[in-house]
Amino acid sequence: MPLEPLSQKEIEDRLAELPGWSVTQSAEGPGTSGNAGGTGPSGSVLTRSYRLGSHYAATAFVVHVSQVQQELDHHAEITLGYDTVALAVCTHSAGGALTERDFELARRVEELAPGHGAA
Repeated sequence: MPLEPLSQKEIEDRLAELPGWSVTQSAEGPGTSGNAGGTGPSGSVLTRSYRLGSHYAATAFVVHVSQVQQELDHHAEITLGYDTVALAVCTHSAGGALTERDFELARRVEELAPGHGAA
């Protein structure tokens, strides 16, 4: 998939296909809390939070998402709460911009969510 940043129109078109997901502007972006591969000085981040039925269900969902991330070789920042999972996605190698890879990962996560009871 191309690593070229998407235009604002392309982002809006893809976002319309992903209910519950949103784009935020970040001064730092995901991965900047000391992790390697953080974004550049500014960028857009594709985000979504899910609520699940239990901690076990949330953990299983994270494991399933991690398998997809490995398959796509594209990784989100994931925050696991007791019964919640939050994802933040951008393409670090594109300066923290949003690319087709981010939306492909979001689409794949959306396909997994119902099977885990995620809302």
